[in-house]
Formats: sequence, structure tokens, C-alpha cells
Amino acid sequence: MDAVAALQASAFGAWARGSAYAYPLANLIHLLGLLLLVGGIGVLDLRLAGLFRALPVAPLSRALTPLAITGLVLMLPSGFTMFAADAKALAGSGLFRWKLVLIGLAVANAVAFRWAWGRRLDRWGGAVPPGARAMAIGSLVLWLVVGALGRLIAYA
Repeated sequence: MDAVAALQASAFGAWARGSAYAYPLANLIHLLGLLLLVGGIGVLDLRLAGLFRALPVAPLSRALTPLAITGLVLMLPSGFTMFAADAKALAGSGLFRWKLVLIGLAVANAVAFRWAWGRRLDRWGGAVPPGARAMAIGSLVLWLVVGALGRLIAYA
């Protein structure tokens, strides 16, 4: 907790909390990142789960995965900025801690999916193996819960 208190008391924490633009801008960038992440990975996950079967998986993945990664990259510094503004309260929040755990699980799921299935996407045609389908559904659920927890933190 000393590091958390130090971050909040730092010049960066004071700037994130006290600037008229820092926190609102970080919040908007975080929202944009969430839209890119869930929009990109969500559509791909829905395809892998069985929707949009006319769309080939591999080209869809090549088009949407970079958008999802861009969203995640935007969310890291913007989330850190928002955390720095109120680090002590957030570090003590169960919702925030669950959000971090689920982000870790969602990223691990994405990495595991790429490792297990990434080279086979071109061969699937319309059918997706049950294991890949389960990972896609898990991904969709995890990212939606992460987004919901992020919004709920503001009201807890």
C-alpha cells in the first residue's frame, strides 16, 4: 500500500486528479480503448462462437485483432492515469481487484487461443472446433464483465 499511496501523492497523481483535462481525457481514451477492444475481439468471438458463419475466420481475425490490441494499448496508460488520481481508494476496492484479475484471465485466454489455434484459422472454413468456440465464448464473457466492473467501480 505504500507504493499506492506514493503514486497518489506523486506529481503525476496530483496532475491526474487536479488537472481540468487529465482525468476526463484519460476517461475518454479508456472508453475508446474499450470500444476498440470489445468491438474488435467481440465480433471475432461471436464469429468463433457460431454467428456470422458466412465470414471467413482468418481474414476477420487479421482485420479485427489489431483493432483489439490497439484498444488494449490505449487502455493501459489511460487506466493507469485514472488509477493514479485515486489510487488508495481503488486499491481497496474489491470490484477493482476483480477487474484486474479478470483482465489477466482474458489476456491469458487470448494468448492461449493464439498459441493453440492461431496457425489453424485458415483451415477452418465454416466450422470452428469446440475448444476454440469455448475459448471465444469465455473471452466475450470475460471482456464484458471487465467492462461492467469498470463502470460499477464509479458507483461503489
